[in-house]
Parts: sequence; C-alpha cells; structure tokens
Amino acid sequence: MDVGACSRICNSYQVSRFSSVRSNFQGSKYYTRFLNVPFSFPAAVSRSGCTCKAVLNQTTATTKEVKMFGARSGDFELSSLTALSPLDGRYWGKVKELSPFMSEYGLIYYRVLVEIKWLLQLSQIPEIIEVPSFSEEAKSYLQGLIDGFSINDAWEIKNIEKVTNHDVKAVEYFLKMKCQSNAEVAKVLEFFHFACTSEDINNLAHALMLKEAMDTVMFPVMDKLIKAICNMAKDNAHMPMLSRTHGQPASPTTLGKEMAIFAVRLTRERKELSQVEILGKFAGAVGNYNAHFVAYHDVDWPHIAEDFVKSLGLSFNPYVAQIETHDYMAKLFHSLIQFNNILIDFDRDIWGYISLGYFKQITKAGEVGSSTMPHKVNPIDFENSEGNLGVANGGLSHLSMKLPISRWQRDLTDSTVLRNMGVGIGHSLLAYKSTLQGIAKLQVNEVRLSEDLNQCWEVLAEPIQTVMRRYCVPEPYEKLKELTRGKAVTKESIRDFIEGLDIPKEAKSNLLKLTPHTYVGAAVELTRTVENTVNTLG
Repeated sequence: MDVGACSRICNSYQVSRFSSVRSNFQGSKYYTRFLNVPFSFPAAVSRSGCTCKAVLNQTTATTKEVKMFGARSGDFELSSLTALSPLDGRYWGKVKELSPFMSEYGLIYYRVLVEIKWLLQLSQIPEIIEVPSFSEEAKSYLQGLIDGFSINDAWEIKNIEKVTNHDVKAVEYFLKMKCQSNAEVAKVLEFFHFACTSEDINNLAHALMLKEAMDTVMFPVMDKLIKAICNMAKDNAHMPMLSRTHGQPASPTTLGKEMAIFAVRLTRERKELSQVEILGKFAGAVGNYNAHFVAYHDVDWPHIAEDFVKSLGLSFNPYVAQIETHDYMAKLFHSLIQFNNILIDFDRDIWGYISLGYFKQITKAGEVGSSTMPHKVNPIDFENSEGNLGVANGGLSHLSMKLPISRWQRDLTDSTVLRNMGVGIGHSLLAYKSTLQGIAKLQVNEVRLSEDLNQCWEVLAEPIQTVMRRYCVPEPYEKLKELTRGKAVTKESIRDFIEGLDIPKEAKSNLLKLTPHTYVGAAVELTRTVENTVNTLG
C-alpha cells in the first residue's frame, strides 16, 4: 500500500483518494473488468498488515498524523523535504506554474484532450455514419470533461493504470466510464482511440505541453528578463567603464553598452525559440494509416489527420513511423540551451563586475551572507542562476541528442526520456528568476568605475597611435608600446607625449582633450538604440 493511501485510511470503509473511482464506476461493466479490486479496506487495519510502515493515530487518520519510524527510505511520504528533485522541493514555489503543463497531470490532461477532440473530429466525417454529428448538449458534455478535468480525475486514471499497466489505455477506459452517463456519447464509446496508436495521442500531448509551457510561462519570463537587461542598458548608457580583454585593462566602453549586447543576444535567441515549428503526427501504428483504410477505405485519412493536428494549433508532420521524429524538439531544446548559454555569460560578467566593485548589492534585513564572515554580501542569485542553467543544459542536451534517434519504426527509449522535459525547462525557469532577483538588487558604484578609469591612462595609447598613423608619423605603434607596455602611465606622461607629436594642431588639441572617461567611441549612441533593436528583432 502507498503511504499516501495508508495515511487516509479511516475506521470506515474508504480511502479518500480512491473513493471517487469506486462511487463513479462501481455499477459499470468497466469497473468490474478493469477495477476488479475495490478500493476499500477493513475497518480495522493494523500496522503489521501495511508495508509502508506508517503509524496511524487511533482516532483520526489525516496525513499530518502519520508518524515515522526513523529515517528509512520506506518511511517517507512525498513532501518538499523528501522530494528527490529540488524543483519539487526547495524550489517548488518558483517553478510551480510549469506544473499544469510539464507534470504527469499535464501529460494526462492533454491525452484526455486529444482523445476527446479526436472523437469530435470523427463525428464530422460524413463517411463514418457510425458516429453521427453530436448535439450541442453532447459536445458541451465532452468539452466539460476537458475544461473540468481535475487532479482527482488524474488520480482515477492513475488507479486504472495500476490494473492496465498502460497509461494511454487507462485514459481511454476512463473516458468510456465517464461517458456512460451521456446517452448520446455512450452509443459510440468504442470510437474513443479509434485507429490510434498510443503515440498518436502521446506525441500530440507532448507537443501541446511544450507549446503551452513555452507560451504561457517561459516566453513571458524570458521577455521580462530581456526587458530588465534592456533597462540596465538604457539607465547606464552614459556610464563610462573600463573594458577588460583577457582580464586586462582595455579601451573604455559604457556599462550600458555592455548590457545592451546581452539584451540583443537574448532577443535573437528568444526569437529563434518562438519560430520553432511544433509538429504532430496522427498516422497510426507505423505512419501509414493501415487500420484507418481497412475500416473506411473511402476516407481521405491523411487529409483528416492534417486537419486534426492543425486544429490543435500544431503543425503537421506527414512523414513518420510510429512516433513523431522529435526533430523539432531537438531544435527547440538546442535553442533553449543557447539562450541559457548567453545568460550564463551574463551571470558571470555581472559576478565579475560585482567582484570589481562596479556594482553594490542592496542588502535585506535579516539575510546572512556567510555563516562565519558577517560582512559578506555574496552574488548568490547570479551563482544560483549559473548553476541551474548548467543543470538545465545537461538535461536538455541529452533530450536533444537522444530523442531524434529511435530504432526502426520505434523503440521505447524516448518514452522515459520525454518524462524529463520538465526538468530542463524547470531549471531554466528557476535560473531566469534568480537572475531577475539578482538584477533587482544591483546598484551601480559610480565612484569605483571612475577610479578604475583614472588609474588606466595607458588605454589612450590606442587612439594616439591611430591618429599618428593617419598623419604618417613613423612607427607609431612601437613608440606607444615603448611608452606604455608594462610601465606606470599617468595623465601627465600621456599629455607630454602628445605635446611632442609632429601632427596638426587641431588633431593634437583633440587628443589632449581625450580622457579614459570620454574615450568610449559610439557606445552611448549604440545603447540609445538598443530598445528599438530589441523590439525589431523580437
């Protein structure tokens, strides 16, 4: 017995999780055929008869009152403390909006949707006289099964699956049971799952899971992230900053322009993601509509299948075996990996800027940075983001490499792998939110930025030698190298060098006006237009 079931046993004859299955279906032929073990238990249940080792209170039987016998694996119920994945435990509150789409419940829900929509499609095919057009009342009843699908409904399907040992068949039996009460639908129960292989249902369910998760959850958070970085760019468009190439001082830029780079990069990849065509198939056991044509040889099944798949908001893939080839999934996950890679680059850069003192982090009362060093304010949000992006990319990489490969017309290796789509997507979502949280704490330290620039007058060697080249001064690069490389360079030494140049007066005057703070090229102008660029790309 499951611990969850045991914890709900009362001194009556029912288990709350299973009672609805029994009450709904006890009088049906499907109940006796597929649920031949009633979900009831003796009034008195001793611990010795229960394999889960949960101890029940003698007077009540709520989950909270389940006692544990020490820290053995068989003692635990699923909770935020015992979940194997931190997404389902520690981080649940930050990723739970994915649950309606990427969970087992989400998969079951979309299977139910596809099965019902297919029955409705069959009722619209004139040649299939055995399934006449449904009345509005029958259509409303069937739609109600979709709109009102609940966690309890999903549990009922899971309990049927315990008997069938087949998840998609359990959905079919559930719908047949549910529809016995509607006289019109009850006449065509055997047309649920008509001519379908499980993968006809599953591939569409997985496609809808991905489509809805991306459209409803992921894209809005990506857009929020891009917007936050774009705002960082605009707010700091004029803020001069010392660049670093190879970790060493280089020609100055502006803080805003460096943020603009990431806003544009992420926008491009977000666009790539949104343009991935989500595909579906509905061609039977090996992709040839074999059973379809034997049953109804005069129906244009390929056309019907295409219309059906498109009616779900998906694109149609006509060339398949038993499974949809999953190439679009590989493309989607590769694009998501690239978006994540860009964000890792951003996280690491911000981490570095915090380390240099270019950003301060706003502190929150009560928070602790280190268990031993009271002064610490660590860049934990960006570190958390980077770590989760790595976990996400590892999972998404396996999905993208494995899913397009299936032996002959299909093997089952994709099935268990597809159940992990939510892992990579969930860790990505968690990372995006961590980065957003980190950005909200950042405060630009203008003093520190200015100090670094003031200490690096050697960065003006580049414009000076470039102007010298223009006016044909011999060996300009070599002369600046001699002046600056490995030597302490000051404002005065730079000015003295410029004064001694044999170049036009105006050119000399412009060089004398130049400082590390003003030598930023077109950085300000590039940053001013970043929002338009992002909007155009998006």
